[in-house]
Amino acid sequence: MNYNEPLAYRMKPKTLEDYVGQEHILGQNKILYRTIKADRLSSIILWGPPGCGKTSLAKVISNTTKYKFKRINAVSSGVGDIKTAIEEAQNIMLNPSGKCILFIDEIHRFNKLQQDALLPYVENGTVILIGATTENPYFEVNKALISRSMIFKLNPLTKDNIYQVLKNALSRPEGLGNYNIKIEDETLLKIADTANGDVRTALNGLEVAVLTTNMSSDGYIHITNEIAADSVQNRKAIFDKNGDSHYDNISAFIKSMRGSDSDAAVFYLARALNGGEDPMFLARRIVISAAEDVGMANPNALVVANAAMQAVHMVGMPEARIILSEAAVYMAESPKSNASYNAINAALADVANKDTGEVPMYIRNAPAEGMEQFGYGDGYKYPHDYPGHWVEQQYLPDKMVGTKYYVKDENVVDLK
Repeated sequence: MNYNEPLAYRMKPKTLEDYVGQEHILGQNKILYRTIKADRLSSIILWGPPGCGKTSLAKVISNTTKYKFKRINAVSSGVGDIKTAIEEAQNIMLNPSGKCILFIDEIHRFNKLQQDALLPYVENGTVILIGATTENPYFEVNKALISRSMIFKLNPLTKDNIYQVLKNALSRPEGLGNYNIKIEDETLLKIADTANGDVRTALNGLEVAVLTTNMSSDGYIHITNEIAADSVQNRKAIFDKNGDSHYDNISAFIKSMRGSDSDAAVFYLARALNGGEDPMFLARRIVISAAEDVGMANPNALVVANAAMQAVHMVGMPEARIILSEAAVYMAESPKSNASYNAINAALADVANKDTGEVPMYIRNAPAEGMEQFGYGDGYKYPHDYPGHWVEQQYLPDKMVGTKYYVKDENVVDLK
């Protein structure tokens, strides 16, 4: 055992029995567990957040399979590395089975050409592909590869899962078992909680705590809550402003405002800000919510949202958080109507798909003298010349007369 390697690396499981978590796909009656045990694996893609065990699962497979196992990283590899792996797999002298398991870490980093290079060999069975990605494979991975693979979604590890890994690290010789360490279960649970589903963060924090704490006179390294908190530092946020969690979080933020849940809206706003989201991006989402979801139930919401966006631009962080919070709460607390949203969508669909006719001549523009003789603007009734500043007049084309787009609901404010 090389103790210069990080604890998180040394604690990678070697067998399925060592693997902690992901019971939804690795329980004993689950298909992935059975196929690994039987060494009958087909191509799979492991999708999940950092530190959830994708690479560890690949290591378990490498230790259990009878096939040649080759690992490459998409960040530092190219088509040449893929071809080399294929040639080695097809070399009957080096590899009598004629096939290999090819593990590609961060497969979403491969471009289309690189992913296409894999296709024929995945298709004919020369390569059993294991791809690992933190990004949604349905967006980032070639559809042809997706169709030839089983997709397994790995979840962030639970606090109990991470606690178990930390206990194993303290007791096993490949971990910290050779150190005399005293640490309360409560402290381990706090480390597990702070890691927020990322076992690598928890193990790194524990290792830092042990290696930077002097041995006491009783011969033990005492890890207190304070030492643990200082080693792990801030709670790890499950948020990547360029990845899946970005879209999930902003979707939850918008839907919380739409659903009139102020607490949830502020929570997802805080999550985005903590993850480094651009405040102006959040402000623009609030403006959209004001028009799409609040709409004519409170027309002032758009004024508030636009003012908030301008204020965020002028003030910047950290004070912009207050402006965003006020605007988000205003949207959540406002009555809702999507009548205007439905109206424009229906009108756009008609314009794109129907023969909607011509603009009536009497409401057409007549910018030049003499156009009236051709009917442009002729017969137009100027509403302000009539009582109440309104007069009965057809505005829709003849073919669209009677069409209703703007249908008021019970929350719409009547401005007439």
